Amino acid sequence: MGARSRRAKSPTQNGAKSPKHVPDGARTNGGASSSGNTHDHDPTMNKNVELLRRNISQDASSGAVTANLMSRETFSLDDPVPNPKMPTANHHGFLDLPKQDQKNFGLLVLLYFLQGIPLGLATGSVPFLLKNHMSYSEIGIFSLASYPYSLKLLWSPIVDAMWSPKVGRRKSWILPIQLLSGIGMLWLGSTVEEMMAMTGKPGGHTVWGFTGWWFFLVLMCATQDIAVDGWALTLLSPGNISYASTAQTVGLTAGQFLSHTVFLAFCSKDFANRWFRDSPLDTGLIGLGGYLTFWGWAYIAVTIGLGLIKKEEKTRNEDGIWDVYKIMWGVLKLRNIQTIVIVHLIAKIGFQANDGVTNLKLLDKGFGTDNMALTVLIDFPFEIGLGYYAGKWSQEFTPMRLWCGAFMGRLLAAVLAQITVAMFPAGGVTSWYLLVVIAEHIFSTFTNTVMFVSVSAFHARIADPVIGGTYMTLLATVCNLGGTFPRFFVLRLVDYFTSATCNPPSPSSSSSSKHPLVTEAFSCAIQADKERCLAGGGTCDMVRDGYYIVNVICVALGLVTFVLFIRPKVLQLQALPLRAWRLSPSSSSSSLKY
Repeated sequence: MGARSRRAKSPTQNGAKSPKHVPDGARTNGGASSSGNTHDHDPTMNKNVELLRRNISQDASSGAVTANLMSRETFSLDDPVPNPKMPTANHHGFLDLPKQDQKNFGLLVLLYFLQGIPLGLATGSVPFLLKNHMSYSEIGIFSLASYPYSLKLLWSPIVDAMWSPKVGRRKSWILPIQLLSGIGMLWLGSTVEEMMAMTGKPGGHTVWGFTGWWFFLVLMCATQDIAVDGWALTLLSPGNISYASTAQTVGLTAGQFLSHTVFLAFCSKDFANRWFRDSPLDTGLIGLGGYLTFWGWAYIAVTIGLGLIKKEEKTRNEDGIWDVYKIMWGVLKLRNIQTIVIVHLIAKIGFQANDGVTNLKLLDKGFGTDNMALTVLIDFPFEIGLGYYAGKWSQEFTPMRLWCGAFMGRLLAAVLAQITVAMFPAGGVTSWYLLVVIAEHIFSTFTNTVMFVSVSAFHARIADPVIGGTYMTLLATVCNLGGTFPRFFVLRLVDYFTSATCNPPSPSSSSSSKHPLVTEAFSCAIQADKERCLAGGGTCDMVRDGYYIVNVICVALGLVTFVLFIRPKVLQLQALPLRAWRLSPSSSSSSLKY
């Protein structure tokens, strides 16, 4: 692909709040698109990654309308304009949209839906399935597979500025990315069951090798997301551009929901035996390998159809690659931005053990993937409904005060989660305990949603409208990174603090196991040793559960940093005038000159 040259811009463009100062698709996991929209975590996920929801305002829609017109090949400020009035966003229902917009909306939903398939597996289902094969430290390594969605801001200007004119600006990236994703899923589908069973064992793959394949799939999804976000600006007519965020929300959420909640339920043998079978079997209705294979072929089929049928309108660049990077650097040099960056990087430490380990610990105790899938399924409509009220509250109260209240609620949710795990019934899951887990899960998700909506409102308020897309994307990237980078260390600490002893079977007991019998006690704190202990007829008795220690440490750190630093700083930042968040005129002009 060749880089298209940047065309000269009129000063009028710089004054039009063009979101093209950031790449069209430069929205991160927890980021903003070029129109300043945001998108957060999918409600069905295991909180391994937070994908920011887009809350599009009237101003954002108008900015997207401007970007839509300016990115088209036919746009020129030199031509006479019959109607000088700037087009405004329409408020039509979906059925009132033009037929072409309805078709393009369906295409966007499909493309976002495909992204959600591997993403929902990598950040939702697979960590649960790995608990039967890997230790918490190894699952912590696997959590690195979600990083591309947190860091895609770094290469989004490249995706926006380089393409083949013969193929099309967005299809130049979408077609090869989807093809590679489909091939990757086909290969992984043929080997994933064996890889999971043998990872970390003699003769098997290393956990890093297994993680690398999922890292590749998430990297492909993140890059495709950038391209699809940019294409949405020209696929829909200017007045209906706000439907792009609806397509993204519907498609991505549906894909993740299918790959996490629905797949987790149908993959569970307990769920299948309870609801679909007369005679119990040791497998679920569908396996991970078959699921990946099906969607691998679906990816390839959609890619072929997209390449042959859909034509892309020609577009032109507004900014060069380095223009966007210069803007990012200028924003990062602002002192107040540096403060909010520090806040974002440390604010989610207090919730890491709850978000990353609680559900895994419940599975470890015997909660069952079928009950976990049911819990997340029930949680989904609650999060949608409660998110509506969170949005209303963010309008009625100052956003960061609401954020602070939700912060304390989320710390409380972490404490309640630890109590919930500790009171796991000795006889197995009962109806009352399942209700307790569901209630705790809903409360934790609610506080998380309120925090996100509040901080998104704050970001939208302080963002410089001249460079709104870059500004919002940068803030959202750092915010999301604060929820992903500590996960690796927290999961490793759980194994570090855990102490368990494998006790050999009594001499009078008989065993028909093909594995060597356990003859002396040894540590079975990590998953591989626990499996060896149980296979040899021993019992693995927990002496000290590292989850409780790490969760207490996280909550304590969260409380101390909140009282001493986070709360005073965010309230101070909220009280600043808007000019304190703006780039100096000299910096802005040097970055945005034409």
